[in-house]
Amino acid sequence: MENNLESKKYWIWLSRIEGLGSRRKNKLLEKFVEPEVIWNLKFDDIIKLEGFGEKIAHSIVNIEYKRNIEQYINYIEKYNIKVVTIYDKEYPNKLRNIYDPPVTLYIKGNINILNDNAIAIVGCRNSSKYGDEVAKRMSYELASNNINIISGMARGIDTMAHMGCIEAKGKTIAILGSGLDRIYPKENISLYNNIINTNGAIISEYVIGTNPNKLFFPERNRIISGLSDGVIVVEAKKRSGTLITVDFALEQGKNVYVIPGNITNPNSVGTNELIKQGAKCTTSINDVLDDYKL
Repeated sequence: MENNLESKKYWIWLSRIEGLGSRRKNKLLEKFVEPEVIWNLKFDDIIKLEGFGEKIAHSIVNIEYKRNIEQYINYIEKYNIKVVTIYDKEYPNKLRNIYDPPVTLYIKGNINILNDNAIAIVGCRNSSKYGDEVAKRMSYELASNNINIISGMARGIDTMAHMGCIEAKGKTIAILGSGLDRIYPKENISLYNNIINTNGAIISEYVIGTNPNKLFFPERNRIISGLSDGVIVVEAKKRSGTLITVDFALEQGKNVYVIPGNITNPNSVGTNELIKQGAKCTTSINDVLDDYKL
């Protein structure tokens, strides 16, 4: 497949269609192979497909999604964003093997680190001082052992994980639940730039212009776990979004490591429960290094 942006026109269009998740995209590609073929489908062609109702068929043929593609291409080119499709050799091998691989990735920064050894560190947005310190220390020490750190650039534990890696002069990867031009939270704009400037990478499956959405954050968690060799959980409430990442990690066959927490802190209810359920209680990076011989 050509690697110029014009050849990615139909992939960018496919990314724009609201309500068309990666499972349906993969299903369409299995049947029609190329997105250009999907572009030319008629409403009646789509409605015959299993799992595609009228609503999604109307979205796929909606002319509005086909307009202004050149503007997207120009923006992507101007801001050095790489468009990597599931057909490209640059697509990370770890993601090919998950149940629901993203069809298109938008990547800013260092595309060459996506298959390297990596550990995800995730946890609460409203983290405690203890959680922040542990996340930063774990990240720093792992990065000092040439292991990339993956997280979601959210407030709290995610931010500390990225910062620890950067301070260790390591490479960190942030997975966003929005387009690459919609930095969330806004106070992490400097972190976003630091990740790029220290040879890390920012990744999203959402086309530029996509605002953060509460439905997108659980979806992006499968990419966080999918790109990692294992996941460390630092603080999680009883009903935490972090636990969604854990579910994906287990589904993908990844090891889950959990930092034990203060039993009086609500932020530790989820983590301590995971330990009771059999997740590996982790107090040192050696618990991770020993498993992978990293």
